Amino acid sequence: MSRICGLYVGGITILEPDGQPTGIFKQAATAPVQLTRDGFRGDTQADRRVHGGPEKAVHHYAGEHYSALAAAFPAAKDALVPGSLGENLSSAAWNESAVCIGDMFRLGSAVVQVSQPRSPCWKINHKFGEPGMSRFIAERCITGWYYRVIAEGTVAPDDIFELLERPAPSVTLTRLWLASLAHRPAIDELDQLIAAPGLTPGWVDKLAARRDWLLRNSAPAGPIT
Repeated sequence: MSRICGLYVGGITILEPDGQPTGIFKQAATAPVQLTRDGFRGDTQADRRVHGGPEKAVHHYAGEHYSALAAAFPAAKDALVPGSLGENLSSAAWNESAVCIGDMFRLGSAVVQVSQPRSPCWKINHKFGEPGMSRFIAERCITGWYYRVIAEGTVAPDDIFELLERPAPSVTLTRLWLASLAHRPAIDELDQLIAAPGLTPGWVDKLAARRDWLLRNSAPAGPIT
């Protein structure tokens, strides 16, 4: 059993210089917040195609990654603090190598399940003025992850965070992310990842499409005549 280190929520603001709406700017909560199937009360997302909704209701980011980001992007180090990548939760004891798809956690009085990695986007680059930051995050598998909400409840900023179930102990977020980046991942590897309980339908479809393409394009060459 451990505790979360920070709880963050926020509304829609404008990301300069393009004037794009975004929900990446969060503020630290100082009191308990209600967690519903769609996420924390008071937390909103600008583009629901890629953030938010029942399958991506809560975004968790490992606080330990901020030191690596600050070292790689020193000009932005003062701004690289927990909550600044748009996450709802920060922790000190969990990261992508320690968390598996389908993991069930007690979060305050709620129960959440790990559903997929977070895919870093261009808005991170714009917020920090660092064109290569989202690529750095992706290449080093320090992406963060999403939860779906299994049981609604209330969460406080330093609440209990406890692993309840682990249905896919071999399918870490790191393993899944590396397979998604691989040029030609093994078919068997993709099949195992697709079968992981709790993986979002979108990721299942993406991995299945990759597998099917590889199967169609990996037939052995015919005999030389």
